[in-house]
Amino acid sequence: MNLANALEDARARYRARNPASERQLAGAAAHLPGGNTRSVLFFPPFPLTMVRGEGCRLWDADGHGYIDALGEFTAGLYGHSNPVIRQAITGALADGLTLSSHTRREADLAAEIHRRFPSMALMRFTNSGTEASMLAIALAQVHTGRRKVLVFDGAYHGGVLSFGGGGSPINLPHPYVVAPYNDLPAVAALVEAHGPELAAIVVEPVLGAGGCIPGDPDFLHGLRALAARCGAVFILDEIQTSRLSPGGLQAVLGLTPDLTLLGKYFGGGLSFGAFGGRAELMARFDPRQPGALGHAGTFNNNVLSMAAGLAGLEQVLTPQALNDLNQRGDRLRERLNAVLATADVPAHFAGVGSVMNLHGLPGPVRRPADLAGANHALRELLFFDLLERGVYLAFRGFIALSLPFDDAACDTLVGALDDAVHARGALLRG
Repeated sequence: MNLANALEDARARYRARNPASERQLAGAAAHLPGGNTRSVLFFPPFPLTMVRGEGCRLWDADGHGYIDALGEFTAGLYGHSNPVIRQAITGALADGLTLSSHTRREADLAAEIHRRFPSMALMRFTNSGTEASMLAIALAQVHTGRRKVLVFDGAYHGGVLSFGGGGSPINLPHPYVVAPYNDLPAVAALVEAHGPELAAIVVEPVLGAGGCIPGDPDFLHGLRALAARCGAVFILDEIQTSRLSPGGLQAVLGLTPDLTLLGKYFGGGLSFGAFGGRAELMARFDPRQPGALGHAGTFNNNVLSMAAGLAGLEQVLTPQALNDLNQRGDRLRERLNAVLATADVPAHFAGVGSVMNLHGLPGPVRRPADLAGANHALRELLFFDLLERGVYLAFRGFIALSLPFDDAACDTLVGALDDAVHARGALLRG
């Protein structure tokens, strides 16, 4: 059996095991295009429908149980139905769901975020990381009077700011300068050519959707210096990487951005986004000032996200808990890569701390272009093999650990990969 035949067989077994999920998608397709309203969750022949979660475990519509290694693409940091956060949501509901006003919780949440991210002197809340990215770029354009935005190949800053595979046709129509990641001389040349027109340089300190590729510290500090030199606003997208230390990667790197983007778990598992930074930039949204910029949004300060986010930060996400999780993730990635190396499988997990991504090539990977020769069929086969062994991760091989994902869950994941690799034998070695 070759790799193509093995993959076809794995898909057939998957279909036979999950008829309820297949029926669910077929029914949803009557009113949703392809039965889908969130593109990243779809994979062929059909995605699973999950019906329940607890801790770091999930159960699907066909009754199968899984350890949840996906962690809602980093937003599920607290796991499923954390009791502290549930209590906070219940309390907020009792006080009134929509108060049509300022509330106390938004100020408290902002203060807690500032304590962890002191570079965010002032901030605004949004409903998603996508909105936060859009507004931060718009602010940079207004502040500088310029239009161009320097971004990176493979970067993802939201559904309309996606730069993998040549960019998305539905991206916002800004004039973009697309640069190679981890290549400071190339970026310097682009800044030299476009500097007087650049409103912003926007970067993820680890490319998330681009494959969990860490940015070199010298590269990131170099971008900070280039932005200052040409007068562009330096925007650090920590929507995913904020979980990699109590103060995000900017704290680890000693990096001070002009604006920071946040989202994901800061809403305690509910919809949330934020952007913030230097006071003179963010003060342009101060409604007390003449000519203030407008920023509407019915649910920017919705009581449930404010309550859940505040409870999570104040009562659950201690520095020790977060540091322990990321150390556990580093150990897990090393163990997974050891399984692949021992079996001589040309694949590896890239990442930092509690986020990682499986790639169908040995590595290392420093930029998305390095993935051009990756064996996607091998990765897909391992995806279906891990599902069959009770491990749920992203179709693209992405993993984000939650706080309940303990050593026992790590052992389960390592054991499942080891079993899958040995069951396939020489097939995976090519």
